[in-house]
Amino acid sequence: MSLFQQRTAKQALVALTFGLLTLLMAACGSAPATTASGSASDPSVAPQIQTTPNGYHFTTLDNQADPTFNQLLGINNNGVIAGYFGSGATGHPNMGYTLTHPYGQANYTNENFPGSAQTQVTAINQHGQTAGFWVDANGNNFGFILWKGHFTSYTDPNTGKGTVNQLLGLNDSGYAVGFYTDANGLNHAYKLNRHNGHFTAIVPPDSTQAVATGITDDGAITGFLTLANGNTLGFLLRGKTFTEFSFTDSTNTMPFGINKYNQIVGVYVDAAGKMHGFLVSNVWEHATFLSIDDPDGVGTTTVNGINDKGQLVGFFVDSAGNTDGFLANPKKDSHK
Repeated sequence: MSLFQQRTAKQALVALTFGLLTLLMAACGSAPATTASGSASDPSVAPQIQTTPNGYHFTTLDNQADPTFNQLLGINNNGVIAGYFGSGATGHPNMGYTLTHPYGQANYTNENFPGSAQTQVTAINQHGQTAGFWVDANGNNFGFILWKGHFTSYTDPNTGKGTVNQLLGLNDSGYAVGFYTDANGLNHAYKLNRHNGHFTAIVPPDSTQAVATGITDDGAITGFLTLANGNTLGFLLRGKTFTEFSFTDSTNTMPFGINKYNQIVGVYVDAAGKMHGFLVSNVWEHATFLSIDDPDGVGTTTVNGINDKGQLVGFFVDSAGNTDGFLANPKKDSHK
C-alpha cells in the first residue's frame, strides 16, 4: 500500500495530514515516549518547555487548484516554499509545487516528476534545488532530486521487494536524506550523495526502524526512530554521535526539518492524541522546547520546515476539515 493510500480508522485525524506521518504513526504505535533527554539512556538533561504561539504571525497559504488539501514542507532563506496540493484520494492526486513571495496564486509553480501519477516536493535548499518523491501508476514511491532543471529518480538498492523510497531533506552540497520501506514494512533511514548516487545507511542505536528527514550544509541530520517498546523518538546525528529526544509526555515525537543553527522542527502527539508542532534547540545539552500551534488548527498542527531566519512552514486541519498550509514568521524580538 502506498503512503497516499494508507488510511486507518485509528488515524482519522492523522490521515488528513502528511502521508509519511500517517504511515509512521501506524508503524510506531501510540505508546508514551520517554521524557526529552540528551540521549535515550541519559534522562538527566531536563528540557525547558514553552507554549508561546503568539511569538509568530501565521498566514494560511493554499493553492486554489485544490483548496481542500495543501501542505507546505520546506522553506529556504529566500522565502521560497516547497509543498503540494491534493490528498491523494481518487480525483485529488498529490501535485507538487514551489511558492515564491508575495505568495499569491500567481506565485505557485507546478513541479511534478515527468510521467508520475503523484508528486510531493518535500525539500528545498538555499539555491532553489528541490527533492521529494513521486509515485507511479502502481503506487510505487521513488525519491527524486530536481537539480538545475534536471530530474533524477533514486531508489536505494537495499529496498529489495519494498515499494517505498522517499527523499525528505536536501542541502546545498547535493546530499539528501530519506528512507526506504522494506518488504516487511520496516523503514530504513539513509543519506544519498547525488554526485555519485551512493546511499549510506543511518542506523540509530537500539532502533527497530528509522527515517531521516533533514540535513544541514555541515552534515547534521535529523529524523526519528522507533524503539523495541514502540516509542518514537527524534534524533540528531552530528558526525558519528546520535542524540535522541522527545517532547515531554508525548506519545510520538517526529522531527521534520533543521536549520544551520541546529534548530529542529516537527510534530509531537500529546496524551489526548492531539498533534502539535514544536521547535527544539540545543537537544544535545540543555534542550529548550517550544510547542507551536496555528491558531486556526490547535491540536492538528505540524511544523515541517524551518529556514535560517526562523521562518516556519507546515500545515493544520481547519474547522471545515480541510488541510491548510501555513507560513509562520517570528514576531520582532520574539525569537532570535
